[in-house]
Amino acid sequence: MAADNAADRSAGRSADRSAGRLARELDRLAEERVDHRFKGLPPEAEGLTVGELAALRKNLFTDGFTTPVLALSAERLEHNLALMETYSERHGLAFAPHGKTSMAPQLFARQLERGAWGITLAVPHQVRVARAFGIERIFLANELVDAAALRWIAGELDADPAFRFICYVDSVPGVALMDAALREAGATRPVDVVVELGAGDGARTGVRTEAECVEIANAVAAADTLRLVGVAGYEGEVPDATPERVEAWLRRLVSLAVEFDKANRFADLDEIVVSAGGSAWFDAVADVFAEIPALSAPVLKLLRSGAYVSHDDGHYRHLTPFNRVPDEGALHPAFRLWAQVVSRPTPEQAFVNAGKRDAAYDIDLPEAQVVHRGGVDRPATGVTVTGLSDQHGWVRTTPEADLAVGDWVGMGLSHPCTSFDKWQLIPLVEADGTVTDYVRTYF
Repeated sequence: MAADNAADRSAGRSADRSAGRLARELDRLAEERVDHRFKGLPPEAEGLTVGELAALRKNLFTDGFTTPVLALSAERLEHNLALMETYSERHGLAFAPHGKTSMAPQLFARQLERGAWGITLAVPHQVRVARAFGIERIFLANELVDAAALRWIAGELDADPAFRFICYVDSVPGVALMDAALREAGATRPVDVVVELGAGDGARTGVRTEAECVEIANAVAAADTLRLVGVAGYEGEVPDATPERVEAWLRRLVSLAVEFDKANRFADLDEIVVSAGGSAWFDAVADVFAEIPALSAPVLKLLRSGAYVSHDDGHYRHLTPFNRVPDEGALHPAFRLWAQVVSRPTPEQAFVNAGKRDAAYDIDLPEAQVVHRGGVDRPATGVTVTGLSDQHGWVRTTPEADLAVGDWVGMGLSHPCTSFDKWQLIPLVEADGTVTDYVRTYF
């Protein structure tokens, strides 16, 4: 019992140190100077720190912001953060939201404050960003065979006993490359890995058969630079996905964990990791993970959804599991891209000054929602975005559209990941247009 208490105290001190470092780095972020790098901000803000500009609580529409400008709703962001926190708790899931969606340490901090176990990332650069801000638990939902990145990871693990890092493995050659790089680096702590089960033929990464999973687990066991801690995968890649197909694959993943445990592959672990969960099927993950039987150690049921943080007005609006389980709540789209009508060459056509450089367009075009004129918002009736050039949005109008040069058009966007990565500093805006903060991204 004394040993358990000592471990708890040590973990608590580690968490305090991590939170303290994150807070200090966010304070430094607020000291960054506003300049020409950050589009859409008031020109007179030049030279102010981000913190000083936020303290002015400028209004998005009346205080000098230039178009195009991307706004993130403060109220809707808070709603989404709270909803996924309660959803995870209700279903007994740990949560490591996918940070590649926003690459915004301020949002990482808010996700951690809302109970997240850690942050999921996809490539080494993203891990470096998270570590620079003191994130102590990182799940890399990808294979890692880059020798330079592995040397850096080994150094981070050796320098910080509290740092927890987990990544995928899906091949024996990949295990060999990891082992060689870590040996050359003189790593003193093993890198924790999970075998990635592929979602099926034609899917993305991941092992295609259980027999191959066993081979990879054997290779990990033979490499003292690595430690097998569980299994994982991404159900969003299940071909021709239906609830039945997704649940069948998830049960394969759970069965793989059970078989590995029966073979004593998780001996001496404090917990066994079973992870899945993008933004389209987390309800299926919750249902199937609830069926995981007792194993030789407690199971960390790790959900990794990321797009929820801002949600959207297109792709994820249609795919969100909350459409299937409305009693659990609903996510709210938090982004709105504001552009100005700069040309009205015919009664049927208009052009706004936002294009491919500003708006996500890889899945759906922006959706005209609101027209702002003279301090008043009204629905964008008869206004449709039909195409994008680099810096122009092509707009078709019908006779009922009341659209004039100078109007601001507020557009909903599809695919949060692509929306975030086009903007380095995003105003966080209250419903009345007051800007309360600025979210810094690192892509």
